[in-house]
This record gives sequence, structure tokens and C-alpha cells, in this order.
Amino acid sequence: MLELLYGDTGGGYLAKIAVELDRALERREVNGAPGRITSRVLGQGDGWKVEDVVCTSSPRDRPFEERHSHYAIAIVGAGSFQYRSQARSGAGRELMTPGSLLLGNAGQCFECGHEHGAGDRCLSFRYAPNYFESLVADAGARGAKPEFRTLRLPPLRALSRLVARACAGLARGVDMPWEEISVQLAAQTVQLMGGVTGDRSAAPPGAMARVTRIVRTIDRHPDARLALAGLAQEAGLSPFHFLRTFERVTGVTPHQYILRARLREAAMQLADPEAKVLDIAFDCGFGDLSNFNHAFRAEFRVSPRAYRRTLQ
Repeated sequence: MLELLYGDTGGGYLAKIAVELDRALERREVNGAPGRITSRVLGQGDGWKVEDVVCTSSPRDRPFEERHSHYAIAIVGAGSFQYRSQARSGAGRELMTPGSLLLGNAGQCFECGHEHGAGDRCLSFRYAPNYFESLVADAGARGAKPEFRTLRLPPLRALSRLVARACAGLARGVDMPWEEISVQLAAQTVQLMGGVTGDRSAAPPGAMARVTRIVRTIDRHPDARLALAGLAQEAGLSPFHFLRTFERVTGVTPHQYILRARLREAAMQLADPEAKVLDIAFDCGFGDLSNFNHAFRAEFRVSPRAYRRTLQ
């Protein structure tokens, strides 16, 4: 997994994730403040939320009991800590290290300690109980109510690509399809824990017609705010089934399809020498110029301005 997280410049993505933690720890030492947790919302929707969570606790800070209000899956990006809680098999304690997943059930009490080192940074995915239960049921989980039977998943090969994708997005500070990633992470975590039965891979009846309807909606309004949950509702499918069905039928995820539709429109607008690149970015649905430039370069291998020069 580590090689997937490293980039070409600036010491790699792992270093970029760790540098924010290091700065927070330095500020704590300067201020003489106790350890604390700060969070920044990266994405949220109906039933889910993704946060960048930085903790500056150290061996000087005494752990305290907390409670998971939602189902939680947290990717550890930097640092380490001890996670104590009650698993199905009894009281448990795990060392959380980069690349591992912290697992928590809604209503479960827990403690996080830093007896052996200061600070950590995690990418925290939280799911409302009803939403999570519907996701894992669609993924084929046994039982009426899902439950994590362990406190941690170690850095497994099966999770490497998904974890690397999420951490790279955190390190680069770019817009990511957090809703898609949250759905995939929940389903894959449950599957790896062995709670899946049967083959749910077959496309539902009328899949081609449903996806065609959504594709036409996207093509008419590629610049609109098109959330996965809203598209799934329009297709008459759950988010999990919609994501899998759309990718099976089109060959790409909904986010990839929307992004490329926006980039095609932007490329065509760049043919107008009077149009400002900033105006094109906003007109095509990008929230800021930095994200537009990054996405355009990744797709066309040149910057928007360099692309415009090739059209002259």
C-alpha cells in the first residue's frame, strides 16, 4: 500500500498527510495547550459524512471515554494510537497504524490513547445507522443489523487501492468523490469481514434503461450539483446498487462520467479566445480554479491555457 501513496514530488503523499499533524503538534508545544481533536468536513450528504480529523494528544494526556454516535470507519493516515473498546468477543485493544481501519458500531463506547507517541491524523467516514444498514444489506450482509465484530482491519492488500485513493485526495487537497468512496469503503469492509452471502453482482432488471435515463440527465446538466444519492433515487435504486450498475453499464463511475462531461464542455469553451479560464471553470461546475486546473491537466495532459494554444 505504501508505494501507492507516494507521489513524485514534495516527499510523497504520506509526508504531506503527516506534515499537517506535525504542524498541529508544534503549535500545541508552543501554546502549552492540552491535546485536542480538530476536524474539517470534506464531504457530507443524507446519512454520511467524511472528515479530516487531527488529534494532538500525547502521553501527557489521559484518555477519556467516548461513544460512537454513528457507524464509523476511519482510515489512519499518520501517527498511531491505541484504540480500546468492546468487540463482540469481549473487551479489546488494538494499535492503530497508518493504512489500518478503525471500526466502530453506533452506540459503542471507546477510548483512544497515545501512551507511546503524540498525535494522529485520520480520514473519518461516519454513517447514520439506517443508511449504513441499507448499504451493507445491499452488499449482501447477513443478519438484520450489521455489527463490526472486531475493532480494526489491518492494512490489507484488498483495501490498498481504495485507501490509497482516499489518502491521496486528502494529501493533495483536491475535490474527491467522497460519497462514492464512502459507499465502496462500507461495502468492502463488510465483505472482508466475511459477512456477505450470495452473488449480488447481477444487474437488476431494466438496468440499461435506468442508466440511460441518468446519463441523459447528466449530459443535459453536467454543471449541476449531482450527488450520488439524488441520481440513485432518480434511477429507483439504492446508492450501492446504482454505483455498481452505472459502472457496469458505462464502464466508469458516476463521478468519473460527470467529471469528463464537464471537462469536455470546458475544452470546447476554451476554443473561444475571449472566454476567461476562471469563468469557464465556474460555468462547467468546478468549485474553484485550482481543482479545475488539476482535473484538466490529469485528463488532457496539459494545462487549460496550453490546450487553448493548441487550438489557435
